[in-house]
Amino acid sequence: MNIKNRLWFPAVMFAAGSVVLPAAANAEAPPSATPRSAEKVYASTCGYCHGRNVGPVILGRGLPAPAIEAMVRNGLNAMPAFRPTEISDAELAAVAAWVSASPSNPQEHGK
Repeated sequence: MNIKNRLWFPAVMFAAGSVVLPAAANAEAPPSATPRSAEKVYASTCGYCHGRNVGPVILGRGLPAPAIEAMVRNGLNAMPAFRPTEISDAELAAVAAWVSASPSNPQEHGK
């Protein structure tokens, strides 16, 4: 198991096994809302910290999409949790897949 997988595994296990959310918290954004593209979600939400010396660089690391989804919904340490009203389930799935498959961005810097 390489180092990046060792770092994400505990977070995924924590998120998967320790939090039971009320049904209302699992609701998606209203159906009338048009889902934003993965790039737009990353730029306006994730990229605010990631790649700007606040959070770790996540692009180009091949992080597993399920781990990204768990971290976004549940947060960990300084990473806040984002509710479905902030990032819909559809947007989250799209941005997680996009981040997982993305190449690194040499303009990003982080911890």
